[in-house]
Amino acid sequence: MKTKRVYLRELAHARSGDKGDLVNIALIAHDEEAFEILKQGITTEILKSWFEGWTEGPFEIYSIESIHSLNCIIHNVLQGGGTTSRRLDAQGKALGQALLQAWIEV
Repeated sequence: MKTKRVYLRELAHARSGDKGDLVNIALIAHDEEAFEILKQGITTEILKSWFEGWTEGPFEIYSIESIHSLNCIIHNVLQGGGTTSRRLDAQGKALGQALLQAWIEV
């Protein structure tokens, strides 16, 4: 079967937020077919490669079947959190939108 690369934003939209030094990114699939692709393609290993240089994790992924969503938790990514980090986006709210710029094989 032939594969192609598409932007993650073509399959899902994202909501993100933070608690302390971790970021929660919900990837909500546009439809059921896109959700199946997300479940196959979004792994802790690929998250680690996409966030290389930002954190070593750990990474967690939870599938929420009822709303065709993956909940991605990324630990140790905000240099201590909003009140102590020197990062430009210390709250991590833009990380979901940044993640949608990643390529995924379909």
